[in-house]
Amino acid sequence: MGSLDGRVCIVTGAGRGIGRSCAVKLASEGAAVVVNDLGVAVDGSVPDDAPANQVVEEIRKLGGKAVASFDNVADYDAAENIVRKALDEFGRLDVLVNVAGILRDRMVFNMSEDDWDSVMAVHAKGTFNTTKFASIYWRQAREGNYRLINFTSGSGLFGAPGQPNYAAAKMAIVGFTYSCANSLARYGVTSNAIAPGAATRMTATVPTERRRVIMEDDDPVRSPDNVAIPVTYLAGKESSWMNGWVVGASGYNITLYSNPEPIRVISANERWSLADAGKAMEASFRAAAESGTMHQRRQQG
Repeated sequence: MGSLDGRVCIVTGAGRGIGRSCAVKLASEGAAVVVNDLGVAVDGSVPDDAPANQVVEEIRKLGGKAVASFDNVADYDAAENIVRKALDEFGRLDVLVNVAGILRDRMVFNMSEDDWDSVMAVHAKGTFNTTKFASIYWRQAREGNYRLINFTSGSGLFGAPGQPNYAAAKMAIVGFTYSCANSLARYGVTSNAIAPGAATRMTATVPTERRRVIMEDDDPVRSPDNVAIPVTYLAGKESSWMNGWVVGASGYNITLYSNPEPIRVISANERWSLADAGKAMEASFRAAAESGTMHQRRQQG
C-alpha cells in the first residue's frame, strides 16, 4: 500500500530532471501519473516524444500506472487536453504538479522580446493554463483533497541577475499560487509552491566557473530525487494543513519560506512631505534594508 494509492496526478515537464523524479516517486507511492512533456531542448526548441515515453516505460516496468502526454502547456487549448487525458485514462484528477519550464538566459539589456515572451509563456502562462482546466474539474467534482503544486525558483526569490525573464515568471507563479490558495480552498484544493535546488539540464547551462561553486552535478545531494520527496508528501491527503506556502527543497534540506509581511512601518497624521518622508524612511528602514539577505548577497556576488 502506497501513500498515494487511488490518486491521479499530472506532472508537466516530467520527461527529464525534477519532473521525471516527481513522476516516478508519485507512481512508486501508488498514484496513476500523466507524464506530460513536450520533449524540447532547454531553450524550448526541437520537440521530441521520447522523454515522456521513456518515463512512462520506466514507471510501468516498476509496476506503476502512467500515460504520456505531449501537449504544450503554453498552448491554452492543448493544456485542456492534458487535464482531459487524466480524466479519460484514469477517471479523475487529484494532483497537478506544474514543473515544465525553459530557459532563455540573458542580461536584461541583451534580452530580446522573444526571449522574454517565450519564458513567460511556458512558466507563467503554462502554469495558469493547466491550473485553469484542473480547477474547473475540482470545482465541479467537489470531492476535496485536491492538490496544486507549482514550481517557483530561487532565481525569482533572490533575483538571479542573468535571468530577468525566468525570475519574473517564477515570482509570478508565487503570486498565482497565493491567489489559488485563497480562491480554491473552498473546493478542497490546497495550493503551494516548491523552490527546488538540484542538478538538472537547466543548471548545467550555468557557466562552468559559477556552477563549480554552486554544485557538483554528480553529487547525490544535488539529485532531483531529493526534490520529489516533499512534492510527494504535498500530493497526499495528509498535507491538507498546508495551503499558500513556498517550500524549498534542496539537497537534504526542506525549507519553509516566510510569506511577505511588513517589517517596518512609518505613519503620519497627514500626507508626508518629501523631506520628512525621506528622513523617516532612512531612519526606520535603512538599517533593516542594509542588514537584509538581498543586500548581503549583492555584497558577496
